[in-house]
Amino acid sequence: MDNSSPSTSRKRKRAGEPSAEPESDLNDDQLLSLEENFNFSDTLVALRMMRAHFPRIEKVSVQPFILRSQLYSSVKDRTQVDRELESLRREGVLRTFKLSTGQDDHAIMFLDDYLSQIERVSKRLETQKQEGLSVFEWFKEHVIHLKLDPSIGHEELRSLLSLGGKVKEEHISLLINAGLLTRQLIDPNMYWFAIPNIGSILKGLSQGRKELMSFLNRRKYKEMPMAALEKKRLRLSPLDMRFHLRDLLGSGHLKTVEGPTGLVVKVVKD
Repeated sequence: MDNSSPSTSRKRKRAGEPSAEPESDLNDDQLLSLEENFNFSDTLVALRMMRAHFPRIEKVSVQPFILRSQLYSSVKDRTQVDRELESLRREGVLRTFKLSTGQDDHAIMFLDDYLSQIERVSKRLETQKQEGLSVFEWFKEHVIHLKLDPSIGHEELRSLLSLGGKVKEEHISLLINAGLLTRQLIDPNMYWFAIPNIGSILKGLSQGRKELMSFLNRRKYKEMPMAALEKKRLRLSPLDMRFHLRDLLGSGHLKTVEGPTGLVVKVVKD
């Protein structure tokens, strides 16, 4: 996976059961520790840094994404995060996606990365001699760039796709089967925009959260120095410890306190 910095957008260029204990996993190519790269004053800077640190995942073709909770862990002012995310979304720099792992779980992906993800899906289906692939171009040109919200209605989707050509229900089914759209449970005429190939990662996200919380809860004081904790490897998640720490710190399940030798990660008591 290419984790080099993306070129934002066309519109604007801007600066199971838990295991007994996670294994050690020293990552020599990490230049700075999580503790040294923990706080940011600017949401876009934080997004770019977290994108660069997105773990390489074998056998899964997914472009880097960031969880909104991870931003909350690193930019102290949540109102600032929400405001800047909304601005970047409207500028076409990034897109936000509602995730199935929790009511408040949202993923953020740079638009260029998302367009690259769509292109990968289209090319894979092309090799399978799938018909109706023109809908992917219509989706990129007329839906993604015009509909910036995380969801879209059936009739609006058809209307925007029709700017590219004659739309059939088979076209929309193709987008759903490709993982670009998911039907909303409460209203089957509404769709969430989605990230293709993310299913196994979301399963790992949920399992990794449980594994990390279980690991810390079994410790005498339910805490561990961040520098030592981030070198551990989770058995049940393809995502690294850094990814999970940022997530659980931002969601309020964990917190950090200053210790004699640096930051200490503690479980937040109910």
